Amino acid sequence: MEGLGISLPTLLTQVVTFIILLVILRLVAYKPIMRMLDERSRRIRESMEQAEAIREQSARAGEEVKKQLEAASREGQERIARAVKAGEEVKQKAQEEARQGAEALLNRARAEIKQERNEAIDAVRREFADLTIMAAGKVISRSLDKEGHRELIEKVLEESSTLKKE
Repeated sequence: MEGLGISLPTLLTQVVTFIILLVILRLVAYKPIMRMLDERSRRIRESMEQAEAIREQSARAGEEVKKQLEAASREGQERIARAVKAGEEVKQKAQEEARQGAEALLNRARAEIKQERNEAIDAVRREFADLTIMAAGKVISRSLDKEGHRELIEKVLEESSTLKKE
């Protein structure tokens, strides 16, 4: 192998160093980042469940509006029996108000759901970008000497414990 310019001791040293670097990176960067991503995923899931609850509430409100429309219709029928002209006016007015109320409620619920979803997505994107930039900056800003590694590992562990407390 000496004829090819490959020194076996140097090659072994480099392979061992590379493996140690991979293990350190897995312990220091991969696991904490995955933990944070799992937490973000949980929060998004909760937001989606809240959005689903709002949709269900909107559907219930629609049912309530239908019940109100039916009540208004019955009331209109009773008034028609008493006086055709007065009953027709009340019926039309009640139906229009109920339809407008239902449309306003549905539009508000849809806007709130969309806004909460967008806010959750934006928050996840911002935090993921911040974490990525922070991790890359820490890796790039230090040299690969032994003392530098030790300081970098201690600093990242300290900051990640600070982030967890917040």
